[in-house]
Amino acid sequence: MGQLVYTWWAIALALLALETIIPGASILWFGIAAFVVGAVVWLFPELPLLGQVVIFGICSIASVAVYWKWFRSHEVPSDQPLLNRKADRLVGREFVLDAPIQFGRGKLKIGDALWTVEGPDLASGTRVRVCRTDGLNLTVEKMDS
Repeated sequence: MGQLVYTWWAIALALLALETIIPGASILWFGIAAFVVGAVVWLFPELPLLGQVVIFGICSIASVAVYWKWFRSHEVPSDQPLLNRKADRLVGREFVLDAPIQFGRGKLKIGDALWTVEGPDLASGTRVRVCRTDGLNLTVEKMDS
């Protein structure tokens, strides 16, 4: 009896330890599910392994559903939603191309970073506006003089 209980609780602790390494709240819920299965096995020591695995699956789905339904809906919106999204902060800003855009791609130096830009072929010195980003590349459009 005892060995399976401790196995599930060891799995729970391992998953909770992984949660401290991996960002986000994704593994925490599986660790909670493993802890619950350990408690169930402690109460019902004759529960077959297949039943334990089924309970683990059900508890995992339920805990993730609780997270999505309850915790995500009660998140406090950030007062700086673009804090760690540097490319998104550039949308709408205007720049002068240092190098031409050829075949739809070019480079633009902003501050100390060199960004890949996409857009129509334009000569260097052209004023452009960043209209969107995919996180790595900036899509620009030519500014009307």
